[in-house]
Amino acid sequence: MSFSTEPVSTPPATRSQRSRGTSVKVFLVIWLVLIGAGIAATYWYSNHLQQAMLKSLDAKWQTQTNAIKADYNAKLTSLSKEVGELSSKVQSFNELLTFTKDNASNKTDNSNKLYTQLNEVKKQLNALQSKMDLLK
Repeated sequence: MSFSTEPVSTPPATRSQRSRGTSVKVFLVIWLVLIGAGIAATYWYSNHLQQAMLKSLDAKWQTQTNAIKADYNAKLTSLSKEVGELSSKVQSFNELLTFTKDNASNKTDNSNKLYTQLNEVKKQLNALQSKMDLLK
């Protein structure tokens, strides 16, 4: 047997396999951490975009709703004013008809101009009333 005074060393093939195994493990761990961080960042960013989109849509819907409400109120006020005017006209026509009936003889028929005007006003009043009911 030969004795040597030099230190015993492991064969070169064994050493490179050991260091290669640890570097592969470190590499895989780093890749898994990077992939996990990417997935977490993607999830966070998508939630952030969703919240921002919801906020902008809510603001847009609020402005549109307010515009619709203002338009609705303006139309309702206008129709209400027209109904009031027509109602006063109908009332004055009714007074005229009552006066005319009281002063007329039995020969008066329904072809009187006041009757036709009253019927036209009643039709307009009913049309406006139905429009108001639809808006409500």
